[in-house]
Amino acid sequence: MEIATSYRARTRGLLGRDQITGALLLTPAASVHTFRMRFPIDVAHLDRNLTVIAVTTMPPGRLGLPRLRSRHVLEAAAGAMTEWNLRPGTRLEVETPERGDR
Repeated sequence: MEIATSYRARTRGLLGRDQITGALLLTPAASVHTFRMRFPIDVAHLDRNLTVIAVTTMPPGRLGLPRLRSRHVLEAAAGAMTEWNLRPGTRLEVETPERGDR
């Protein structure tokens, strides 16, 4: 999983890519858009404890509305979150690699 924490990284998101393997966590974030995207994506809105609030699939050229209580957004290729059985109420854990593992 990739993590976008800087303003610049969050603004860029998945723009300019033809696909994504895995997922991209935007933090902090309450909403996303798919303008200028080349492929549809799954979007999971997460609260401050990384619990899934909502999951949706967004085609290119859409503006997602902010979700109440959303503090993070997880993006993946369309269909990935169904494969992962990710749904509202699921709590995620993010592990960061140790310095020697990168």
